[in-house]
Amino acid sequence: MNAVAAHTTGPLAEVVDTGRYPLHDPAGPAWSATVARVRADLRDVGCSVLPDFIRPELRETLRREGAAIAPTAHYDVETVNAYNIDITTPLPDDHPGRLTVERGNAFVARDRIPATALIQRLYTSEVFQRFVADCFGLDAMHELADPLSGLCLNVVNPGMEHPWHFDTNEFTVSMLTQEPEDGGVFEYCPGIRSATGENFADVRAVLTGEGDHLVRTLTLRPGDLQLFQGRYSLHRVSPVGGDRPRHSAIFAYSEKPGVIGSVARTRQLFGRVLPEHLAAEGRVRVDGLLD
Repeated sequence: MNAVAAHTTGPLAEVVDTGRYPLHDPAGPAWSATVARVRADLRDVGCSVLPDFIRPELRETLRREGAAIAPTAHYDVETVNAYNIDITTPLPDDHPGRLTVERGNAFVARDRIPATALIQRLYTSEVFQRFVADCFGLDAMHELADPLSGLCLNVVNPGMEHPWHFDTNEFTVSMLTQEPEDGGVFEYCPGIRSATGENFADVRAVLTGEGDHLVRTLTLRPGDLQLFQGRYSLHRVSPVGGDRPRHSAIFAYSEKPGVIGSVARTRQLFGRVLPEHLAAEGRVRVDGLLD
């Protein structure tokens, strides 16, 4: 390993269990084996989970850091659809975008997450980005240019859920930082749409409860790394039970540089927009799908 790789991997090795996940050796056989496993999972079931990615002794730090910033989340109960577009948008009667649900989850924006936080250190690590890109079979992976949604903490309080939706970015990497006492299960429909096809019929079937055969469930634990193609897979977090909120970090990357969320969706998720959003009317997008 060259001097640059050693320098950039060092701090990351303090966070990641490199005994299980060889980010210290990008050219080694263990790296290749891990990447091959993730690619196979993504191909076969649309999602891959690397258990205990964070060092076990840091799980409580991970939880505590998330709990400390959770009160800064923008929280608003509102009526939404799976595409997070204006529910008054004119659509055909049978369009799945006409099906609405109450969204009661909340997000801590990236500019509220300390630079020293474990999730911030992971997100900005060049070695971690290289690993993620390799897992998705890409030459490079870019942080979102969006100053709010590139990295965020999702907060789902008891009695609430993160309803069915698609992601703005095509590649989603996430990590549970605090699990609820009950519920809060990740459910998804792998590859239900593509960059060239919305597949409205199957999306509508899932939203109306007639497409259960298309839905997969996933058990996650704090510190597990989840790699997921959320742009093309309808997904949700089921209602949370008990007294403890569900917290998860969302690391948003894109194959293209310069991706910034729309003004409407940014305001919906974070309750505010920044000059970068207002200036990005001709923003970079990865496809022509509904948001």
